[in-house]
Amino acid sequence: MSEHNIRIGWIGCGRMGTAMAKRLVVAGNDVTVTNRTRAKAEVLGELGATVVDSPHDLADCDIVFIMVSANADLIEVTSGPDGVLSNPDHAPRIVVDCSTVSSDTSASVREACTARGTKFLAAPVSGNPKVVASGQLTLAVSGTSDAFEEVRPFFNQLGKGVTYVGEGEVARLVKICHNMMLGIVTQAMAEITVLAERGGIKRSAWLEFLNNSVMGSTFTRYKSPAFVNLDFKPTFTPTLLRKDFDLGMSAAYKLDVPMPVSALCTEIVKSAIGAGYLDEDFAVLLLEAARGAGLKLESENIDVDDGLSGVQ
Repeated sequence: MSEHNIRIGWIGCGRMGTAMAKRLVVAGNDVTVTNRTRAKAEVLGELGATVVDSPHDLADCDIVFIMVSANADLIEVTSGPDGVLSNPDHAPRIVVDCSTVSSDTSASVREACTARGTKFLAAPVSGNPKVVASGQLTLAVSGTSDAFEEVRPFFNQLGKGVTYVGEGEVARLVKICHNMMLGIVTQAMAEITVLAERGGIKRSAWLEFLNNSVMGSTFTRYKSPAFVNLDFKPTFTPTLLRKDFDLGMSAAYKLDVPMPVSALCTEIVKSAIGAGYLDEDFAVLLLEAARGAGLKLESENIDVDDGLSGVQ
């Protein structure tokens, strides 16, 4: 079947889901969307998507993508009373879950899909709505290789990089490892930025040098505006980061992998939460590093390139 004739369903129109689904709609695909609060889906309807009332109405789509908030939500929209698998006469050929959920939940949904003859791909993502809009989203995907190959053209429309990592739920571990790396890099970046400022170097100058060096990265550049201007509008909170560190350390224990740096960073993140940083961006690790040094930071209030503006 030509990809142009494939009917795509989309479940979940939060900030991230809307940004991702928008890319598929704008690319000219036949996309039908649903969301618990229908008004949020109507934004995509204005761009050309068809809006329906529930996941049940997507049962005759070929491929259904899901982007929801939690384990219980994923179970509800798949095997719940109005889930995409609830229609006795039809079920999608492939269900693709891009949410961040546990491996156990993912395996349970895979089993429910298999019982209906539906293939299931776990496809957690790295990015946020601005990253999606810039075309820089990346995905790790696990499941059967034939299902992956069928969905690959649409993965490529969602972002710049998609990696097939194997069978089963291994993509979930990839996402946990990724998020642990986010925390460790941010903590290192915070400590060293505080050292530079204590030595009389402006944060903006240090970070400009870092980002132009071989040690700079898309991530360090993206976090630089928050570090320079102390803008902690959340993209990922310390509470969510702590959850992923806990999952990662649990996996390390089961797999007998020593992780001393990760263990220390887990405690630092817990300390930041204990200090009251619950809903801010996890870049507030900078403030905790400064507090430990007895240093009060002030916003520099300057424009800083995040490396994403204008990227498509």
